Amino acid sequence: MKLKQLEGYLGDVAAFKDPKVQLEQYPTTAHLASRILYTAESSYGDIDGKAVVDLGCGCGMLSVAAAIMGASSVVGIDIDADALETAHDNLEELEISDTVDLIQASLCVRAPDTGELSLNDDLVAKMRGKFDTAILNPPFGTKPGNKGIDVLFLQAACAMADSAVYSLHKSSTRDYLVKRARAWGFDCQVLAELKFDVPMMYKFHKKKSVDIDVDLLRLSRQTTAPS
Repeated sequence: MKLKQLEGYLGDVAAFKDPKVQLEQYPTTAHLASRILYTAESSYGDIDGKAVVDLGCGCGMLSVAAAIMGASSVVGIDIDADALETAHDNLEELEISDTVDLIQASLCVRAPDTGELSLNDDLVAKMRGKFDTAILNPPFGTKPGNKGIDVLFLQAACAMADSAVYSLHKSSTRDYLVKRARAWGFDCQVLAELKFDVPMMYKFHKKKSVDIDVDLLRLSRQTTAPS
């Protein structure tokens, strides 16, 4: 499938009906999603015939793209029931619901005393190594109480994916994420420097849209050279 053809299909994917600012719900555009999944498959063969997990799947844009690109199975995980309802409608509309399963769950838990976030170890343990590839556009962690959530999402993806992880992150966090990835046993490569368009969605937005510099990262498991 050609890139433009994939982007055309994704143009029919509905976005959030009532986005929640605390969850940092911003739609992944068809333009971005098509390039992420097209690159993952055409350059690395990480989608077609693979088991894929989409963390923080929202309305299902990346899940839909993975299914269209030939994934053998896709699991989309999100905390928000409203977003998952829209995702379900998208899957039905595009007739790919047999390929994609949706799960309502939280990847993170919040400490009752400090409010700090940590991984949902029970969920991660159940899904550790269950997938070939993980794809995600995680929250940036800029809202109060969300500090570090982008790193936790990436850590969960690394635990669940047996081969590769594709993730979007603010370019300003690049050096830190490369170091964390190495600590988790992954090599981290910047595949592209992109612009993430944040439209005027919430009351506090003053501009029609804002472009945020983001990196498309590919994390792959480190292999130990034979001695």
